[in-house]
Amino acid sequence: MPSSDTLYEESHLKALRLLESNPGMSQRELSDALGVSLGKTNYCIRALLEKGLLKMQNFRNSENKLAYAYLLTPAGLTAKADLTARFLRYKVTEYENLRKEIEALQQEIERTQANT
Repeated sequence: MPSSDTLYEESHLKALRLLESNPGMSQRELSDALGVSLGKTNYCIRALLEKGLLKMQNFRNSENKLAYAYLLTPAGLTAKADLTARFLRYKVTEYENLRKEIEALQQEIERTQANT
């Protein structure tokens, strides 16, 4: 089971990836894309802003309403790359563990079938 730190980093990575590709995304859109509450999304964005990984910029959206764009800072780009590398290592380890478990289960089924 992933640790709370891993889940925390995963949500930050997902947010950074989404905002990098769509800086004008609203918090509600980001919340929907992340599959978390609007409050958790706001908490995540505030944390990224406080760490200096994001900056906010005002812009006028298509309805000529004032909105915010969330832009990755140079530190945000570096953090995204670091988080991506860590997340990939975690997923590769998880994959290897699953592969071993699947092999063991298949061998168990084969032994059981051979004995019946």
